[in-house]
Amino acid sequence: MTVTLAELVVADPPDAWRSAGFSVDDEGDCLVGGVRIRLVGREGGAGIVGWSLGGLPDPTRAELDGVPTTAAVPSTMPTGPGVHPLGVTHIDHVVLLSPDLARTTAALAAVGLDVRRERDAVLGGTPMRQLFFRLGEVILEVVGAPGSASDGPAQLWGVTHTVADVDAAAALLGERTSPVKDAVQPGRRITTLRHRDLGMSVRTALISPHVRRAGPQ
Repeated sequence: MTVTLAELVVADPPDAWRSAGFSVDDEGDCLVGGVRIRLVGREGGAGIVGWSLGGLPDPTRAELDGVPTTAAVPSTMPTGPGVHPLGVTHIDHVVLLSPDLARTTAALAAVGLDVRRERDAVLGGTPMRQLFFRLGEVILEVVGAPGSASDGPAQLWGVTHTVADVDAAAALLGERTSPVKDAVQPGRRITTLRHRDLGMSVRTALISPHVRRAGPQ
């Protein structure tokens, strides 16, 4: 069975996300593509404090490499995308920071997730490795230092959302987001929200859709 991302639990107030151009219902739920973002307020801490995954082999699982984890119940999983003033259509990828890439990779393999791609980079002068997994429609990007291992849990760090028109989204947010620039992915463009200015605790970026390459005529 395919493991999918069904829900992210975020310790932000719903009004912060509304001010950023997301649609949030009266229960504090924000539906982005096939994923529910449940906004539980500051009492829950800060940032992404847990997730719910569909297709887990063990429905009683309570954590995944230290990340609070629940098994999604099919009858309560999102069934359709929300409509947002920002033009968000779905989640492109979620970033998971790992203090021990080998340990995190093994934990993900134990629930049926395999590395699809990897990339080496340098961030702030420090070598980093990015490992990419699939959670249904969402890419999971695991980031850590290669050849290094330390104690502590993995941590859900940030989210990049696909928007229909990245320039229109940036114009809507104005000074609350960075200038649009070319993304690492060829043909795509990206902007990063100044999330603290919006009252959000989740590092958030907006990216243009994938470029569709024409096939043989």
